[in-house]
Amino acid sequence: MKSKLAFCLIALACAGCTPIGPDYERPAFDMPENWKTTPGADPALWKPALPADEAPKDQWWTAFGDPTLDDLVAKTLDGNFTLQSSIARLDQAIAQSEARGAALLPTISAGVAGTRSLTSANRPGTTYDTINSQTVQNEFRPIATMTYEIDWLGKVRRDVEAARSSAEQAAADTQNVRLLLSAQVASAYFLLRQYDEEIRVLNIVVGLQEKLRGLFQIRYTEGAAGRTELSQQTALTETSGAQLEILKAQRNAQENLLATLTGVPAANFSIAPGRLPAALPAFPVALPSELLQRRPDVAAAERAMMAANAQIGVAKAAFFPSLLVAPAFFGSDSTGVTTLFNTPSLIWAIGLTATQTVFDAGRTSANYRFAKAGYAGTVANYKQSILVAIQETQDAMSNLQQYERARIKQDNGVLNYGKALKISFIRYREGLDNAQTLALIQQTQLTALRTKWQLHGSQFLANVALVKALGGGWEGFKKPELPPMPSDEEIFGVPRGGE
Repeated sequence: MKSKLAFCLIALACAGCTPIGPDYERPAFDMPENWKTTPGADPALWKPALPADEAPKDQWWTAFGDPTLDDLVAKTLDGNFTLQSSIARLDQAIAQSEARGAALLPTISAGVAGTRSLTSANRPGTTYDTINSQTVQNEFRPIATMTYEIDWLGKVRRDVEAARSSAEQAAADTQNVRLLLSAQVASAYFLLRQYDEEIRVLNIVVGLQEKLRGLFQIRYTEGAAGRTELSQQTALTETSGAQLEILKAQRNAQENLLATLTGVPAANFSIAPGRLPAALPAFPVALPSELLQRRPDVAAAERAMMAANAQIGVAKAAFFPSLLVAPAFFGSDSTGVTTLFNTPSLIWAIGLTATQTVFDAGRTSANYRFAKAGYAGTVANYKQSILVAIQETQDAMSNLQQYERARIKQDNGVLNYGKALKISFIRYREGLDNAQTLALIQQTQLTALRTKWQLHGSQFLANVALVKALGGGWEGFKKPELPPMPSDEEIFGVPRGGE
C-alpha cells in the first residue's frame, strides 16, 4: 500500500510541474495613439488591449431605423448557409477540445469474458509421468483496465491548451462571419436603396424631358423650331431612358444578392422600392487599442497564435521519455460464478512503461522546427490583421467626413442647376436661349442629381464599413442632426414622391 501511495504522489508531483515549452505572451506592436481624424485625444484613455470580441454588441443595424433592413439581417443570421457551416466548424472545434481535455484523466474500460472449453487429454504435461485427462471447464473473467499517461513534462496540458485556443479561434471566426454577413447585407441594401433614389429622380427627369420633347414637337410643327432641336431633345430623352434601364438592372443584381444572403432563391425574392434613411447614425470611434479588443478577426488571429505557441511545447516534449501507467487492471478469474468474487479469485497488475526515441532520422527535430515556424507565421498574420484593421477603420472614418462635406456641396449644386434649368426653359420659350443650351443644362442637372444620391449612398456604405472595421456596434449610438437635403419640389418644382 505504501509503495502504491508513493507512486501516486510522484505522478501527481510530476503532473504539477510547469509545462514544457514557452508560455504565451502577446507580441509587442507599435500602435498609433489615435486616428488621423481625431487628433488630441486624452492620453489617459489609452490602455493595453485584451481580447473582448465576445463582449455583447448591440444590434448596430437597428440604428438606421429601417425595418426592412432589420428583417433582412435577422433572416440572414437565421438562414445563411455560410454561417451555418461556420457554426458546424465551431461545434467540431469544441468537441475536439473536450476530447483533448479528456487526456488529463485516466482512461478506464471494463469488460467481462465467459468461456466454456474442452481440454485435450493428449496435451503436453509438465513431466512424462503426468497423465492428462480430457476435461470441460468454465471460466468467468470480469476485469477493469486503466491507462494513464503521466504528464510529467506538461505535454498533454500543452496539447489541451492548443485545442482550447483553436476552439476559441473557431468561436471568433464564427463571430466574424456574423459581422461580415450583417455588414454585407447592410451594404447591399443601402446600395439597392441608392439605386431606388436614382431611379426615382430619373423617372422624374425623364418625365420632364418627355414634356419638353412634346413642346419641341409643337414648336417644330409650327415652324418655330428646327429639326435639329427636336432630334437633340429626343436623343436626350432616350439616353436618360437607357440610363434608367441600366439602373434597374443594377438594382436587380443587389436584390438577387440579398436573396442569396438570406438563404432564399433569387427567383422567389423581391424588395419593394423605398428610400434611403434621412440621417446617418453616429457610432463612437474607438481608440486603436480598443480596436484590438473588439475585432473578431484580430481575436481569431491571436488565438491561432496561442494554439501555435502551445504546439511548440508539444513538439519539444517529444525529445524526452513518455511515461505510461500500463498495464493496470483489476478483476477476478474463476471457473464458477459463485466463487467469482472470492478473495482467491481476485487478480490485478500495475506497471509503468517508459519509452524514449533513440533514432528517428531527425524527425523529432524537424517537427520542433515546424512548430516554431508555424508560430512565427501566426505572429506575422496577427500583426498583419492589426494593420488591416487600422487601415479599414481609418479609410471608413476619412470617407465619412469627406462624403459628408461633398454631399452638402453637391446638394447646393443640385439646387442651382434646378434654378438654371427653370430660367433656361423660360428663356428658351421666350426665344432668348437656344435648344442646345437648354439640353446641356438638362444633361448636367441629371448628372448632378445622380452624383448627389451616389454620395448619399456612399455615406451609408462608409458608415457600415466603419462598424465592420470596429468589430460591431455599441450601446448608446444616436442619430446626429444633419443638414436637410433639398426636396424634389425644390429641385423640380413637383411634389416629392414616387415614380
